[in-house]
Amino acid sequence: MKKFRKVLDGLTTSSPGGTIGSPSGGSAAGTPTATPTPKEIDIQETLVSENFQLCKTVRHGFPYQPTALAFDPVQKILAIGSRTGGVRILGRPGVDCYCQHESGAAVLQLQFLINEGALVTACADDTLHLWNLRQRRPAVLHSLKFNRERITFCHLPFQSKWLYVGTERGNTHIVNIESFILSGYVIMWNKAIELSTKTHPGPVVHLSDSPKDEGKLLIGFESGTIVQWDLRLKKADFRIYYDEAIHSVSWHHEGKQFMCSHSDGSLSMWNLRNTTKPFQVTFPHGKIQKDGRKESCKPILKVEYKTSRNSEPFFIFSGGLSYDKAGRRPTLTIMHGKAITVLEMDYPIVEFMALCETPYNNEVQEPYAVVVLLEKDLIVVDLTQSNYPVFENPYPMDIHESPVTCTAYFADCPPDIIPILYSIGVKHKKTGYSQKEWPVGGGTWTLGSHTYPEIIITGHADGSIKFWDASAITLQMLYKLKTSKAFEKPKPSEGRAADLVEDDPFAIQMVSWCPQSRIFCVVGISAHIILYRFSKYDANTQIVSLEVRLQCEAEDVISPSENENNPCFTESGSHSPQPHHQHAASPGSGTTEGNKDSNPCLKVKDRMVRVPPGYQAELVVQLLWADGEPPQQITSLDINSAYGLLAFGNCNGLAVVDYLQKTILLCMSTLDLYGGADPYQRLTRSPRRNRQSTSEFCMRGLSNLYSDSKKRIRTSYQSLTELSDNQQSIDMDRSKSPTSVKGPGRKLSLPTDLKTDLDHVNGHCTSPASQSCSAGKPRVPMGPEGPRLTRRGPGRPPFRKAQSAACMEISLPVSHTEGYASRRAMLHQLHGVAMYSHDEHHTTAPYCWSERAAATESRENSFSRSRSSSVSSIDRDTKEAITTLQFGESYARKSDTLPTPCLWVGTSLGVVLLIPMSIPTDHEERMEEPVTIGPSGTVLMLKGSVLRISFLDCMGALIQSPYEVWRDLNAHEDPDRMRRRKLVHISPSSSQDTCGEGHLAVVCSEKQAKVFLMPSQSCLFVHNITESSFVLRADVVTVCNSVCLACFCANGHVMTLSLPSLRPLLDVNYLPLADMRIARTFCFTHGGQALYLSSPTEIQRLAFSQEMCDNLQEMLGELFTPIETPEAQNRGFLKGFFGGNSHNFDREELFGEAAAGKGSRSLAQHIPGQAGMEGMKVAASGVVGDLARARIALDERGQRLGELEERTTLMMTSAETFSKHAHEVMLKCKDKKWYQL
Repeated sequence: MKKFRKVLDGLTTSSPGGTIGSPSGGSAAGTPTATPTPKEIDIQETLVSENFQLCKTVRHGFPYQPTALAFDPVQKILAIGSRTGGVRILGRPGVDCYCQHESGAAVLQLQFLINEGALVTACADDTLHLWNLRQRRPAVLHSLKFNRERITFCHLPFQSKWLYVGTERGNTHIVNIESFILSGYVIMWNKAIELSTKTHPGPVVHLSDSPKDEGKLLIGFESGTIVQWDLRLKKADFRIYYDEAIHSVSWHHEGKQFMCSHSDGSLSMWNLRNTTKPFQVTFPHGKIQKDGRKESCKPILKVEYKTSRNSEPFFIFSGGLSYDKAGRRPTLTIMHGKAITVLEMDYPIVEFMALCETPYNNEVQEPYAVVVLLEKDLIVVDLTQSNYPVFENPYPMDIHESPVTCTAYFADCPPDIIPILYSIGVKHKKTGYSQKEWPVGGGTWTLGSHTYPEIIITGHADGSIKFWDASAITLQMLYKLKTSKAFEKPKPSEGRAADLVEDDPFAIQMVSWCPQSRIFCVVGISAHIILYRFSKYDANTQIVSLEVRLQCEAEDVISPSENENNPCFTESGSHSPQPHHQHAASPGSGTTEGNKDSNPCLKVKDRMVRVPPGYQAELVVQLLWADGEPPQQITSLDINSAYGLLAFGNCNGLAVVDYLQKTILLCMSTLDLYGGADPYQRLTRSPRRNRQSTSEFCMRGLSNLYSDSKKRIRTSYQSLTELSDNQQSIDMDRSKSPTSVKGPGRKLSLPTDLKTDLDHVNGHCTSPASQSCSAGKPRVPMGPEGPRLTRRGPGRPPFRKAQSAACMEISLPVSHTEGYASRRAMLHQLHGVAMYSHDEHHTTAPYCWSERAAATESRENSFSRSRSSSVSSIDRDTKEAITTLQFGESYARKSDTLPTPCLWVGTSLGVVLLIPMSIPTDHEERMEEPVTIGPSGTVLMLKGSVLRISFLDCMGALIQSPYEVWRDLNAHEDPDRMRRRKLVHISPSSSQDTCGEGHLAVVCSEKQAKVFLMPSQSCLFVHNITESSFVLRADVVTVCNSVCLACFCANGHVMTLSLPSLRPLLDVNYLPLADMRIARTFCFTHGGQALYLSSPTEIQRLAFSQEMCDNLQEMLGELFTPIETPEAQNRGFLKGFFGGNSHNFDREELFGEAAAGKGSRSLAQHIPGQAGMEGMKVAASGVVGDLARARIALDERGQRLGELEERTTLMMTSAETFSKHAHEVMLKCKDKKWYQL
């Protein structure tokens, strides 16, 4: 516990570390003020470094890019391998474990040691791994790396410790599972086939032991050769040479026949009595054509032959459809007797597996379900019912149903919110599922003692919102909201504006939720905001629509005529234009291009609609087209239920909406928010030419870009779930001309932005339509010079960022495997700039995308090296974006003695503005009297874009924003009482009677954090968070009954700072930013937790609290449960006598070191287990760390004991040999005299 005392005089700004390159907080104009009475701040900070540790907790969602599947029929747990080296192990709900191979190599195959609590994985780097599942965090016990041969197939017989490994060369090796050492017993390909065969049989694609005799191994080669190898006699029993390539083989349980699937879409059945030819060949989906020939079919990739006591056997296979129909969906076919059922899948089939009652392959299988692993889904089919229904999946496998575009994480929610959301969401669940229990029910999981209500909200590209119950490290869908229902369906033919975003016009950019009042607000890609209220009853309602013109920029008002034609505001002194209720058609519907102005991108339903219980749309706010270009994306949003206000901003300015009275209170450009307190210098520039004279030409020049633009915008969302990593990105030119003109481009923005090179460019975000075309094109002479204002701070580089970490563009598809020519090129790729524009004076042929892409890098290099006049022109077009907003009770001016409702505004230039508000307190007056609002002139400054603003009282406790207690407006009982608003105000003065007046304001930007004392506006503490990188996400969260500032940087560091002293408490290099998805979805919450989208289909949760990491072991589920292995059925005397001697087969005698010797050391290298994986690397502490270290010590001790035993054996052997020789010498010399020696 550390005590901080700070004496402030109100005139100077002091700091332990000094204010490096940053102006002091003070009055707007920087004038000194009267010295207030010295104040002593006494805050006891309880957080220390020992309270923090970073560890991954759990991963939710569908495994990204799955490759393999395995099932333990006794433990009833399922394992899924992925292309990135991950392994997900699933059991009953709550039992969900994620493991990661350190190499990151793709998982080729999985093999459970049935009922042993272990798993073997074969990876693409030709390494076998043995995982121990008898602990909550599985770890690798052994690894075996093959050096000279590639692994293609593995097979582990039930209750055997010898693993068969087939290779690409056609050889079969045998590995001891206990020691993970290669046996000297090898089945070489040239011995398996006949000596007369002149061709190589190809890789091994199948290995299985005969159900009739475990001493017989069936080997399938890709070329169509099948060999049954007698392991005892070391020779082949029979060889089959088939014309078609083999994909899979499946035995009948009696071991007398087997079935093969082939590349021509056929199934062949073979009998061991006659292996010269198959006794049955069928083409399940091949029809006989008119000429008598079979139509060609696709390969059958896998077949399973399962028997049943009371019915015909099951033949289950994937593929085999004919080539005649293009675009047919992938299928799984179930042949049961004469019935053939074809199940169509939504995605390609990766793997499937029949679940059977018995683990023994020589018993009747009795299949009861089929697990089908698809590229983007996991389904289980019930085989016990004739219509083959699917089981309802208890895991959250549909996170990616539509690509996730934003996330929000809320911990310690009101306890009643989860049950009510679930009760409403369960009414809309799908039906038709199997009534039986989910068959994957292994493991154990109990609700831990350290649990509290948690909710995760995901926004999606199709405009849907999903609420998830994330309590106790689980995830369950509660409620789904479709925001598109508030709008009319956009018609693709409604002009170019609709064409640009016709696929995803409702995509969610950001969300704001007040759990106490249940007010919910979403921001969409079409520059629209929807406000929802929660109700338990359905209702008939009409959605109110407000339209805001927030497109103007002060730089464009360069002449009276232009100001008259394109007015920004009504009057210079009025900033509250009246709302326009939307009843007009959407842009382009029967209008010309020139008449698109003053129209929104979407059309709100203008009729009475019936809305179900749940979240019901009450208000829609839309930004309007202006000057022939679409509105800029909304970059910041905040809502306060106690005030009844909604604030949002973008690159152009700020708007405040009263959602109770459905009016617009403020609509002002960022420049006008300063009033006379603007701290920046003014530069001049040449004016733009009249837009009307060039708009027609600009539209004509851009007409050929719309089709390509449309495709690129689609691709930007599709790239979130694209399975291929080999994608390309177009790096757009950002050079700017003073004579550029705006064109009707469209920019797609999502939360978070990445900075460009700090040496040259802090960033550049202008209207997409104001981007110029490529340099080097002929231009018409410029117009007359005229005055223009631009923003530049003293001592700052001439390039400022107008779009901050709250506004990042969607990245285009990009290859992550290729290097970047420059840091700026890398950041361009991470920005994903997708801007379409045309130069005003471009007189050549229509613009060509390929031409621009080819010249991009050379222009970037020259741009980075030169500070020419073109560089200054970029500065002149830079705009200041609103990056963060925060309502709260505060002091807008130094002279204020009591806190009042305020809106704190943070901008991309590191400026914080305070806007006081006067809100009527009486309920009736609030609904009738207007809210007055206006800038105060107070300016606080930081380095970099402002990301987060929070308030603390003078005791260091977090001040919660005022809120309204939830009330159901549609409730039937006592309507007068329900209409009365109940507000909860937590003002700074009321929360600290002993500390006097005032509060602390914590402001974090991309570069630094500051703590200000209000109302004196003195900077108490400042901390430069990073110099080489920048902060992407920052939040003030509660940890261990205290508060801290948590930050996530672009270089992958996760940091926490104490409050208010801003001491570094944690700095971990957790995750290098390799994908913009992480930056866009990373978010912190209370309790020391965070999450991000680790892949397009998975959410990764992590904890940075030591208490949470210590309790994690208790919260995780157990994968292994002690269960007795079912006994094998009594085969009977006659069946055992005539059925072979499989039970007398001893593999140890054949494969052991005594009989077969040791395997070649150069062929495979044994690697001891690292014993920890990511759980050990990140979370090796507390009980988990002690257990892991103890296991490591035991492993090392066992290894040393094994070595000691080997040396002891060698010594004993040597001693016996010496004794034998000595005895022989003694016998030889026994009867001889001494002189005969």
